[in-house]
Amino acid sequence: MAAPVNKVLIIGGGFSGMTAAIELRRRDIAVDLAEIDPGWRSYGAGISLGGATMRALVQLGVIDEFLAEGAASDGVEIHIPTGQKVAELPTPRLAGPDVPGNGAIMRPVLARILADATRKSGANVRLGCTFTRIEQDAGGVDVTFTDGTTGRYDLVIGADGLYSKVRETVFPDAPKPRYSGQGVWRAVLPRPADINGTMMWLGPKIKPGLNPVSKDEMYLFVTEDRETNDYIDPSGFLARVKALLAPFPDPRLQRVREQLDEDSQIIYRPLESLLMPSPWYKGRVVLIGDTVHATTPHMASGACIGIEDALVLADELSKAGSIDQALDRYLARRWERCRMVVQNSGRLGEIEIAGGDKEEHARIMRATLGALAAPI
Repeated sequence: MAAPVNKVLIIGGGFSGMTAAIELRRRDIAVDLAEIDPGWRSYGAGISLGGATMRALVQLGVIDEFLAEGAASDGVEIHIPTGQKVAELPTPRLAGPDVPGNGAIMRPVLARILADATRKSGANVRLGCTFTRIEQDAGGVDVTFTDGTTGRYDLVIGADGLYSKVRETVFPDAPKPRYSGQGVWRAVLPRPADINGTMMWLGPKIKPGLNPVSKDEMYLFVTEDRETNDYIDPSGFLARVKALLAPFPDPRLQRVREQLDEDSQIIYRPLESLLMPSPWYKGRVVLIGDTVHATTPHMASGACIGIEDALVLADELSKAGSIDQALDRYLARRWERCRMVVQNSGRLGEIEIAGGDKEEHARIMRATLGALAAPI
């Protein structure tokens, strides 16, 4: 029995959508990728990646580009506000002995690396374009696009993010994104010589961290409790971040505070999450990534599990059997792992907001890192 698909449409050109395109093309499956942004831009500052993501980048064939343009190290240092190191989280080298266990990179740089690989794969990339209608029958899916064209596909993959139009169209009763009660500030700064890997500081209510994203730059992240998801005027971003860092006497954080200025690319994001119940497909339309399991960044694994979704889905679609069988196998391999990351990350946020049991917090982090180390 032959593989169940020959032609696939991917809606959404983010990390999971690009990964799906690259992997499907390796299996000689024709791919159209529709991305609504005509500039195919990726917004944000740095993105932290754990060992499981590094392993996925090796499979995608882009680890050399990542190591050349990003930064990689071993372990995560945990400090108290005065700067004393109180713990170090191990990050095993899951991607091989020559690839450090975690890293970080500017989000737009990683997006460019994956976009280049997507184009080189032979996928047909359609920018400034998305769908207006999806209609399916037993033999395929008919899609009408915003430019007036139409196409017929064996499968449609929804990879259009947290506020997915594909999910809204195909699963109108799916849960909506939920605000977690926390937000995260990020900024980009020059990297001093003494910042060689990921560092975090645990304050009573504020959790800042630093992570190199290249040879010359690092990014600052600060998690803050915010009871309501209110609009914050960008004109106050700089003053707000400086105020959040003021209670941390560690000289390294105070140097960062002094360096912050209007050129620091400060951004703020309210932390939202979503976990859509199984199944993640209906007929010949399947969802991956943030579309079905958006997580808060407490385990630095949101991009990871979305990229893994795409790798697993491409693997199952290349095997013999029906589409239903392939999608059932995909779900069997992905549901529990993704549920764990979303719910454990959410629990970490709840503990931080409540000032709860730090032992439980550490236990959850260790257990999640251990589970993510397992093969996908």
